[in-house]
Amino acid sequence: MSVGIPISALWPEPSARPLDDAALAARYGRADRPHLRVNFVTSVDGAVSVDGYSAGLSGEPDKRVFGLLRMLCDALVVAAGTLRQEGYRAVRLDERRRAWRRERGLPEYPTLVVVSGSLDLDPAQAAFADAPTRPVVLTRGDATAPPGLADVADVVRCGDDRVDLAAGLAELRRRGLGQVLCEGGPRLFGALTAADLVDEVCLTVAPLLAGAGPGRITAGGPSEVRHLPLRHVLAAADGVLMLRYARD
Repeated sequence: MSVGIPISALWPEPSARPLDDAALAARYGRADRPHLRVNFVTSVDGAVSVDGYSAGLSGEPDKRVFGLLRMLCDALVVAAGTLRQEGYRAVRLDERRRAWRRERGLPEYPTLVVVSGSLDLDPAQAAFADAPTRPVVLTRGDATAPPGLADVADVVRCGDDRVDLAAGLAELRRRGLGQVLCEGGPRLFGALTAADLVDEVCLTVAPLLAGAGPGRITAGGPSEVRHLPLRHVLAAADGVLMLRYARD
């Protein structure tokens, strides 16, 4: 049953009534093969944050889809800088979403995966210390782990002088974590795009103009232009658009 601000489908199959969580989950779904989905919220003019945080762009409809995408994934990937900047806590789901996962033979919680080239991480941060499922850290071969990190996370070294993201994803899939959701930040998104590892982008567009200053949802060096077809358009009653783009 829908709660809060209604979300309706505009395209390709318009909905006559607001979508409940089951209908939303069906619209996004889980792929039938290993899959990397990226989720971002942006202003109309492309800003990734307001006053330094994505929360300034995210309202109730975006948070609802945000939670559903976490429910659908096996692993939640985030860059270390975003983990620190956004103050990530332990990845937890409410009982209703845990039940959805149990019914489908999935662990109750997705696995948090942190990408860090320097291992500048605090093992006492709640994302690690309070995690219901042991997190994974992807790093490069010569990075020095801080004391205590190996006590709260699996440290996986992939690549010598930089994190080899393709090798990192292969390791996640070896662990049975085939449905991967990436929540950023922009440099990680840019690196994944450059490595041609992005299968899907879910983009929430907030009806705001942030103006000049904030960064955009992708950053880093240039990469090859790739076509990513539009799969659906959802709209919330407060003017928020939710777009889903995915490879064939």
